[in-house]
Amino acid sequence: MQPHLDLDLAPLPAPVRPDPVRDPWEPAMRLALAEAELATATGDIPVGALVLGPDGTVLGQGHNEREATGDPTAHAEVVAIRAAATALGSWRLTGCTLVVTLEPCTMCAGAIVLARLDRVVYGAREPKTGADGSLIDALRDPRLNHRPEIITGVLAPTCAAQLRGFFTPHR
Repeated sequence: MQPHLDLDLAPLPAPVRPDPVRDPWEPAMRLALAEAELATATGDIPVGALVLGPDGTVLGQGHNEREATGDPTAHAEVVAIRAAATALGSWRLTGCTLVVTLEPCTMCAGAIVLARLDRVVYGAREPKTGADGSLIDALRDPRLNHRPEIITGVLAPTCAAQLRGFFTPHR
């Protein structure tokens, strides 16, 4: 008589395949997620952003500060862009990359274009206010004089979970 074996016959999950476009940005997105967490101390929505120089150095970082400062423009992206411009001593952020946990809104898309950022990397989509195609597509509008490269979905489930964790008790 053969011994009875309890075998889990459920199919194995598909192996996670490397993503050469998104994977290199995961360390920076983890920094942005940590920055986002700082926003919750003041009741701000946890969105974090950082601006990386051409060599990958963090030039500026920020999290939402609207509640903390009473400033409606104090979105994570704007705070990080201002810090990077101060660090460089120039409003032109040519060669730089913005990494942000949430798809930028129209205001932030405008700041991205005006700052001449070369690239935007973001995590979760924002269906209500997103300006990278979710609501409007301001970052790719051919009528504008600058259009950054866009990389989406970097650690998207983690970014979305952070936001859900913030909003769930508020509903």
